[in-house]
Amino acid sequence: MSALKTPAVATDRTAMEFIEAAKHGLMQQTSAHATTWHLGEEDRWSADLDDGTITLHFKNGMVASASIQVVGTYNMSDGTFLWGWDHPSVPENLRHHAQLVQAWGDENKITAFTTRTVQCSEDDAWAFAAVANRLGNANGVYRGPDGTALVFMTFGEIQLKTSDPC
Repeated sequence: MSALKTPAVATDRTAMEFIEAAKHGLMQQTSAHATTWHLGEEDRWSADLDDGTITLHFKNGMVASASIQVVGTYNMSDGTFLWGWDHPSVPENLRHHAQLVQAWGDENKITAFTTRTVQCSEDDAWAFAAVANRLGNANGVYRGPDGTALVFMTFGEIQLKTSDPC
């Protein structure tokens, strides 16, 4: 069962409508990025948590970079999401969007947004990231694989440049 559909988690219709609108908005952003600069076709990615940036490398030599905020990590092995607002690997300055979600979850009494580690599906993790994206007025979300974890990050304005092809 979805962490967002259990009776004690999200019973407020307005909150659920906000989550659905955030997911829809993120789908539109992602589609626009895929069309304009080929998000999803990158050859490799890296995140620099000291600088707060993500860099995506493409086979044609294009490099996309942007500032990031870490929403959290999804553990594929046990189906849990660890929020960025209390993640030991996330620097304080990269927790802001996750903290916005935590505050929104407090306001709307949605425990999935206020519990440090949540048992959930990957789709729920995408919903968490979509809410962070909307509350933080971000430019999109990137889900980066890292071993058995998926790192969910919001990103800011994209900078594109070309380099030597990979």
